[in-house]
Amino acid sequence: MLKKERYEAFIQYFSENMPVAETELDYETPFQLLVAVVLSAQCTDKRINLVTPALFKDFPTPAHLAATHFDELFPYIKTVSYPNNKTKHLIGLGKMLVEDFNSEIPETVAELVKLPGVGRKTANVITSVVWQQPNMAVDTHVFRVSKRLGLVPQTAKTPLEVEKQLIKHIPKEYIHKAHHWLILHGRYTCLARKPKCEECGITHFCKYFEKNFGKVTREEK
Repeated sequence: MLKKERYEAFIQYFSENMPVAETELDYETPFQLLVAVVLSAQCTDKRINLVTPALFKDFPTPAHLAATHFDELFPYIKTVSYPNNKTKHLIGLGKMLVEDFNSEIPETVAELVKLPGVGRKTANVITSVVWQQPNMAVDTHVFRVSKRLGLVPQTAKTPLEVEKQLIKHIPKEYIHKAHHWLILHGRYTCLARKPKCEECGITHFCKYFEKNFGKVTREEK
């Protein structure tokens, strides 16, 4: 199967079987999503969704974060991963949003990455989810699944390499959805240690499946 055909099969399958693909983080505003994504680094969305209701209630705006201090904010997020650093990041993020961005969430990756705790992956998430910009956030699921499917070469060693490959081959109008397709497929089907190949609907174009179990056609499934 040519790479072009593999991408076409990928888009066709998920367009038909997962037409609505969204983040599993709970949020109502771009600010809330930004806070949730910063907190979600190396932590599960389920855990983040448990702590954010109280956090959003008591710190509803960047100004509220900017005005708080470590000992006040820390208890709200003490159960997430790396709470010390994330507490400092959120306070710094609030201050920068107030002072440099008039409390508005920046709409470009270049501006977002200036914020404390915001790397390229987080910035790509915000711009793609909120404004449907054609940006691809590469987390561990996207990195793993895209390589297993053969969408990117096995020689791709960094998230940026994978991001560039996916952006190059996925039509712009699908990129913001494809991010979630890959994440959700990796989270629930293409697991890291034991992928559920017997439940998977895309083994007919998956390089991992072909390598480990041999070729299978759509008709055979």
